[in-house]
Amino acid sequence: MTLLWIPLLSLLGSIISSRTGKLTRNQSTTLSLLMPVIALILTITLAPNVFAGAIFRESFSWVPLLGIDLAFRLDGLSILFVFMILGIGILVIFYARYYLSSNDSLPKLYAYLMLFMTAMLGIVMSNNVIQLWFFWELTSISSFLLISYWWHKPEARKGATMALTITGGGGLALLGGLLLLGDMVGSYNLDVILVSKELIQAHAWYEVSLILILLGAFTKSAQFPFHFWLPHAMAAPTPVSAYLHSATMVKAGIFLLARFYPALAGTDLWFILVSLTGLATLLFAAYVALFKHDLKGLLAYSTISHLGLITLLFGLDTKLAAVAAIFHIINHATFKASLFMATGIIDHETGTRDMRKLNGMWRFMPYTATLAMVAASAMAGVPLLNGFLSKEMFFAETLHQQLLGSMSWLIPVLATVAGALAVAYSARFVHDVFFNGDPIDLPKQPSEPPRYMRVPIEILVALCLVVGIFPNFVVDDILKAASTAVLGGYVPEFKVALWHGFNLPLLMSGFAVIGGLLLYTQRRHLFAFQASLPTVNAKQFFDDSVYNITKWCQHKINTIENGSLQRYLVVMFILVLFFAGWPLFEMSQLIGQNSATPVDMHNAIGAALLMFGAISTVIWYRSRVVSLLMLSVVGLMVSVAFTRFSAPDLALTQLTVEVVTIILLMLALFFLPQYTQKESSSTRVLRDLGISAALGIIVGSICYALITRPFESISDFFIANAKTGGGGTNVVNVILVDFRGFDTLGEICVLGIAALGIYKLLLNLPLLIPRSDSEGRPWAKERYPLLLESISQSLLPLALMVSFYIFLRGHNLPGGGFIAGLITAVAFILQYIAHGSNWIAQRLTINYRKIIATGIVIALSTGLGSWFFSRPFMTTWFDYFDIPLIGKTELASALVFDLGVYLTVVGSTLMILASLGKLTANEPKDGVHS
Repeated sequence: MTLLWIPLLSLLGSIISSRTGKLTRNQSTTLSLLMPVIALILTITLAPNVFAGAIFRESFSWVPLLGIDLAFRLDGLSILFVFMILGIGILVIFYARYYLSSNDSLPKLYAYLMLFMTAMLGIVMSNNVIQLWFFWELTSISSFLLISYWWHKPEARKGATMALTITGGGGLALLGGLLLLGDMVGSYNLDVILVSKELIQAHAWYEVSLILILLGAFTKSAQFPFHFWLPHAMAAPTPVSAYLHSATMVKAGIFLLARFYPALAGTDLWFILVSLTGLATLLFAAYVALFKHDLKGLLAYSTISHLGLITLLFGLDTKLAAVAAIFHIINHATFKASLFMATGIIDHETGTRDMRKLNGMWRFMPYTATLAMVAASAMAGVPLLNGFLSKEMFFAETLHQQLLGSMSWLIPVLATVAGALAVAYSARFVHDVFFNGDPIDLPKQPSEPPRYMRVPIEILVALCLVVGIFPNFVVDDILKAASTAVLGGYVPEFKVALWHGFNLPLLMSGFAVIGGLLLYTQRRHLFAFQASLPTVNAKQFFDDSVYNITKWCQHKINTIENGSLQRYLVVMFILVLFFAGWPLFEMSQLIGQNSATPVDMHNAIGAALLMFGAISTVIWYRSRVVSLLMLSVVGLMVSVAFTRFSAPDLALTQLTVEVVTIILLMLALFFLPQYTQKESSSTRVLRDLGISAALGIIVGSICYALITRPFESISDFFIANAKTGGGGTNVVNVILVDFRGFDTLGEICVLGIAALGIYKLLLNLPLLIPRSDSEGRPWAKERYPLLLESISQSLLPLALMVSFYIFLRGHNLPGGGFIAGLITAVAFILQYIAHGSNWIAQRLTINYRKIIATGIVIALSTGLGSWFFSRPFMTTWFDYFDIPLIGKTELASALVFDLGVYLTVVGSTLMILASLGKLTANEPKDGVHS
């Protein structure tokens, strides 16, 4: 379980951080750093083997029939991103301790950062594409929390919403592409997908799958035209921006391109879509970055431009281009994280990020200025720094492609133009902030930051220098390992060096530097030209689009959903009649080969009572109490029918559910009129009668056709395997807690969520409470009759004992946690009815929310426990033991799971009924309401 611990440690760190609110800032930071540091050390111990070509894999069975496992892998590409995610994440956490003010919650930011770290680690280490998508969506959610950290600022809320909308939409497209990809190869396992290139690219769905996956990658990595969400994410605190822009979030889209490169790359469609998108993003964002006055805005667009550069490299039809892309991923992470942190220091010490005010900062913070200038030089591609090396490789690879046929010479020309723009906006960052005269109206007197606030920047800038001067010594192993993973095994010979002689890439670099400096010196002409162009407000465009879409959807909803329940049912039943009835008219004979079961007197009486209750409910529906009584007859007869046809578990369940439902409906009817007005005209009654009759005929005919034809029932499998596989003779209960235990877990979660939702809806809800019945007779002064109080107290221990008995025998005889839970709930509800909420509260303190949570946790824990024995999730265990005074007894883990079901059912049912019952306990005021 070594690989599982890497993301798990960061998740534990997030939990620990959220609980450090009462500690000092240093203590909170130390505890928060502990888990990711351990995860980084663990990764370092695995690195030598990965660099030597090993691929670590771990897998835990999840849904075997669907081919979905909890699977992790660590290869060269994964370990590169793990190092970036953990390494820069640790530096960002340390930096945030000094950046945030005392008014901001440091534990909350740490918790969000490490939740995001967990999501990113899950993406890069997943060996199952469905699992990868799960973590992909978790990054969207956690980035929403990070961007909206300063939730009191409108720009933070809007920026977070924009990011979630764009990346969430891309995530849905990605899911579709991954599902198609898994269907093509017959597996969602990444190992299988990555070696199935020929099968995938020969498939008819390849183009669709590729476009959907690229949509996911392009939206996450802010490629044109999906780039606009990233600059608005600058509303987040600077440590968040540093993390999102360097090692996470936007790099997730780049990772996706790299990860699926062995399976999807190599076709004309890949090269056209990826390279042209990257080229457009590279040029457009580099141009826009030059005109941004906000430091973080400039860096945001420079990030988009560099992401376009990496994307373009993955789109070029050369293997060395992929190597160059990986190298630039490393370099971009180091200089961009340091630049954002330097920007945070400038903002922290001056109170502004506006470059029109930030002038001459060299005099006030020379040390920080030196660090920032080195990082900006790396971004511009100055020699002796890491950015220069990957830029040289980029220029070299643009010379060896035939993307545009005879016009392919445009690619290196445009790449040189983009390089010049990068030099220009880097020069502006350095000159306008640290030189260019004196500062103008700064909110604060600038000075150097606290000593340790600069430590993360110093480490990253040192890496820029060391990689730039000694590239082979520092990055050779990890670059080769990552390239091997991306290229599928074969990596061509390459040499990362400062000097390759006088060649065309060096000349392109020279043109880029000179051209960039010229552009910067003539910037006033460029600014005047830019000012003459029409402005495009991406945020306004996004808001208008969302508003128009919402308005259109609301109009359609209002047209279709007009509030008439009758209309909905009519439309639904007519569709059912059409789709279910049409095949019947094409059948030559309704009756099948099997003879019908003879009707005896008992069945006939039961059916007659059932029909009587159903028809009476319809006839007397305007008298609510009478219709409720008739409805209870229907439920009771269904329970009798289950008993008649040898389904005692279903009968017990139906009976207890019926009791709970009737109590719930009686409580609800207390707030409703005793009688309802006639609402349907005679014509509508005839229409409804005709539809109901037709529906009854169709459904009855289908049932008759089914029961008179032979069919194979799945029940034979459960009957044969209930004892040997689940350790119980009660097949129904074994299905619920073993064979379909995952379904049951989901159902109790839904039940708990519904109970909590109802509780919140009813909390402090003002309702009209009548003082009399429909005929004007006042309610009895004695709310809780003595006879009912006495009987209820006598029944409580008996009901609990029966519930305990039903619970324990459920695995082998009719019963189980669900039925036992309902019996316990009914026993307690009887106490509420007999004594009232206040009487219960004085004698018994019950927190139903904790009961629900405990039940779900217990049920989930039994499922997770099977992992510790290398078994699939929710695998049950049973064995027989000789217990003193009891004898040979079977013990099964399903009993613990059933306990979770029992507690959830008890907590949910009591929370719903008790919450509604409390509303009736208020005294009416002024004869109308409470």
